[in-house]
Amino acid sequence: MATRKVTLSIDHTAWALAEAAAARAGISPSAWLSAAARREAVRLGAGTDWGDAEAEALAYDGDLAAAEADIRAAR
Repeated sequence: MATRKVTLSIDHTAWALAEAAAARAGISPSAWLSAAARREAVRLGAGTDWGDAEAEALAYDGDLAAAEADIRAAR
């Protein structure tokens, strides 16, 4: 998936939660925030004129669930 580098301002608590969730998922905070933003946009019905965002988000959720299962199994 193509990425775009951006600068965001995120409150301290949101960043701490994102870092913790990303660590649990075994991915970078940037990847976790990207997935979270995509899921929320799909949930809220954001326009999809630029592609099949819903299918992409669902596929990513499947990958994330598999990674989380692997992490739990390794504990």
